[in-house]
Amino acid sequence: MSKVQTDNSYLEAKIKLRIENIPAKESLKILDLYGGDGHIWNTIKERTKINITLLRIDKKKDKKGIYLKGDNLKFLMGFDLDAYDVIDIDAYGIPYEQLKYILNSNYKGIIFITYIQSMFGGLQKKMLRELNYTDAMIKKIPTLFNTDGLGKLKQWLALYGITKIKRISFEKKHYLAINLGEQ
Repeated sequence: MSKVQTDNSYLEAKIKLRIENIPAKESLKILDLYGGDGHIWNTIKERTKINITLLRIDKKKDKKGIYLKGDNLKFLMGFDLDAYDVIDIDAYGIPYEQLKYILNSNYKGIIFITYIQSMFGGLQKKMLRELNYTDAMIKKIPTLFNTDGLGKLKQWLALYGITKIKRISFEKKHYLAINLGEQ
């Protein structure tokens, strides 16, 4: 029996990681790039009593509440990221483009990342190229360059000076917390 992908898989782990790594402040501004119904941050708000201002983005048009509908990368490019204490990237796959944009913007807050590599899922060629793998290498033995996705993500993040990563993992699902102000 195959597992069906659902929003908020491993919900308690995601909530725990966020609560343990958010700034100790009375209020927080959160930019949630894959906001869904806002369940994760609404639960955190209830449990911590922190005043959370949440801006959610989601492509799906059937989500509850008020949120921006559309391509999160396009929205991201129009925001002053420094206005947010936290950027949450709870994606189904590998949010390479969003991460690259945030890291190149010199954002200094906290990023939560969901990094999921499916069984036969390839890594982004752009990321592999940044790690000095050539297109010829990738084409010749693609399975070699699509293994150890988390290791390659860590190598890629190290190119941006990121060495401190907090993580909870379940098989090929990895939930990461990075404080860019501490790197």
